[in-house]
Amino acid sequence: MYQNYIFDFYGTLADIRTDEEAPELWRKLSELYREHGAVYKPMELKDEFRRLESEETMRCGGKYAEPDIVKVFAYLYINKGILCSPILAWQTAVFFRSLSRKFICCYDGVAELLSELKGRGKGIYLLSNAQAPFTRPEIEMLCLTDYFDGIFLSSEHGQKKPSPAFFRKLLQKFQLKPAECVMIGNDEETDIVGAQRSGLSSLYIHTEISPERTGKIKADYCVMDGDFRKIRTLILD
Repeated sequence: MYQNYIFDFYGTLADIRTDEEAPELWRKLSELYREHGAVYKPMELKDEFRRLESEETMRCGGKYAEPDIVKVFAYLYINKGILCSPILAWQTAVFFRSLSRKFICCYDGVAELLSELKGRGKGIYLLSNAQAPFTRPEIEMLCLTDYFDGIFLSSEHGQKKPSPAFFRKLLQKFQLKPAECVMIGNDEETDIVGAQRSGLSSLYIHTEISPERTGKIKADYCVMDGDFRKIRTLILD
């Protein structure tokens, strides 16, 4: 039916819950910084992190610009006079994510559909509003990396959905024709509107972590009960 299948990640392929407010997270993160010579009290670290995160977002500019969170973790060292290598900043971001993540798992039917698409020679791509040090390890953790012909994460490109420019980067990189592609996602604004603006067909799947709907979903296909296995009959058969 389509030659290329473009998936969102969180809320579409994977269910996830995180808690970035937990005091224990900031206590352990402050211990890590202290071990490297950057001394923060837990709540001081949290406040400074949020301030730098906000500044980095503003610095990127634009409604659909996406900051790189790794820079924020690096600034937290640098502002205490500590040299910070790219590897240390990345590892700190990964550590932060592992502390804040409560659980993550694939939805039922994800591996089966991706395997069938792969077996049929279809193109499989990921287009996600996500931070690379958080998401790339989680894709690997769920054993999904090898299914994808391309993975585009917003923090690595400085743009995020629904920006047509972000969609175009993927299409141009892999020389994909919009008419041969379908975007599958759980967010009406970022996934469905973004796909439509870019000339792609779209499938909306509503899951527990989907944003609140604002009205009728204007996707080409809809799965409103979160059953990922229903996607196959809509866009593959």
